[in-house]
Amino acid sequence: MRISDELLSIGEVAARTGAAVSAVRYYETLGLVPAERTAGNVRKFPRHAIRRISLIQVAVRFGIPLAEVAEVFASLPSGRTPNKRDWAKISAAWNQRLEDRKQSIARMQEELTGCIGCGCLSLNKCTLLNPGDELGKAGPGARLI
Repeated sequence: MRISDELLSIGEVAARTGAAVSAVRYYETLGLVPAERTAGNVRKFPRHAIRRISLIQVAVRFGIPLAEVAEVFASLPSGRTPNKRDWAKISAAWNQRLEDRKQSIARMQEELTGCIGCGCLSLNKCTLLNPGDELGKAGPGARLI
């Protein structure tokens, strides 16, 4: 059992991280942040929960889903603060995810620019309104009966 001085209240964690108390509670419910319960059923958090919540906030800011954060946290030891090596591993994976999103956005911009230049908005040939229309190559009309 931990010494009570090592544990922080939910209010202290919220104040130290800038997260709302409800967010801290939600992260604990999802298993992203460990908490212990006192005899009076009050949540108490280890100090390393502050670092975990900070990582969650970074992830949210970059659009990383909480489910993916949970996967990353599952690979970390639960009883300590994530260290520099942990962060290098996490940031490399998240950096790749951001790079993939950047490439996807660039492709969407190219399609949009092409569509603006074309201006057809045709359901028969517009790649924005009818993307990947393989059956349309065979001509108009029903193809699957």
